[in-house]
Amino acid sequence: MHRRRPVVRHTHVGSPSTLSSLMEARALLEMALLPTSLPLLMEVPRGDGHPVLLLPGFMAGESTLIALKLFLQNKGYDVHTWGLGRNVGFRTKHANALQQKIRYLHHITGRKVSLVGWSLGGVFSIHGAESALECVRSVITLGSPVSVDTAGNQSPPTVRALYRLVAHRLGASAHMMQPRVKSMREHRRLAIPTSCLYSLSDGVVPPQEATIDGDPALHENIQVPGSHVGLVFNGIVLSIVADRLAQPENDWKPFEPKGLLRRVLSITTCRRRSGQSSAAIAS
Repeated sequence: MHRRRPVVRHTHVGSPSTLSSLMEARALLEMALLPTSLPLLMEVPRGDGHPVLLLPGFMAGESTLIALKLFLQNKGYDVHTWGLGRNVGFRTKHANALQQKIRYLHHITGRKVSLVGWSLGGVFSIHGAESALECVRSVITLGSPVSVDTAGNQSPPTVRALYRLVAHRLGASAHMMQPRVKSMREHRRLAIPTSCLYSLSDGVVPPQEATIDGDPALHENIQVPGSHVGLVFNGIVLSIVADRLAQPENDWKPFEPKGLLRRVLSITTCRRRSGQSSAAIAS
């Protein structure tokens, strides 16, 4: 008899390393190398046409999601962006509008919506899914601070200062203390498939914030290589996102890379089984 290991957050403590933060400019290289990922991207199965809603990161607009959008459209998905312009913080009007967008897409298509959120967009996706759970099929987050402890946000000081300047003078902690994100503060997880992609070399969101504790039948943490800013241009990330979206609606399975993707991940990441929701042990 086999049972899966519990899904657990990464054990990192504190902020991302200074070196990782200084190396965020490597996102430009990841963008330039995206065409070389074509063999990897071609291996991913086609989708079933269900609606997918993409959410941008903090201070990013919908144009930053163009590579992900075009790729998923090419794979047969009905892809949408949130239509709210630049993401300038976890604000009430955006959170409410997102819920309405999810319900609208569900209504006009007659199908449940998958949410893919990058960075702060992943926080919006979790909140949006919770607010319209009956309309959501799955959630995928990319380097998103979905687990915040009482110590508060552990992003680098420059990122926290920018958030205070643009979004709220008391910083991200003020938004995270609002009633609508109580379940996130308490680390309660949604009863729908949730995949959290994270990088150990992310220079913005540390791995303990970008991963979750959860039920291996529904939740998973997937380690990927790369920078925070480059996640939406990273061929490995795009392949994994498409793999997760291709899971049958009522027969979701934890991530288990195959073929070229398996070989690439074995080379580019140190995949520790304790952090992989797909790991199993005999009992």
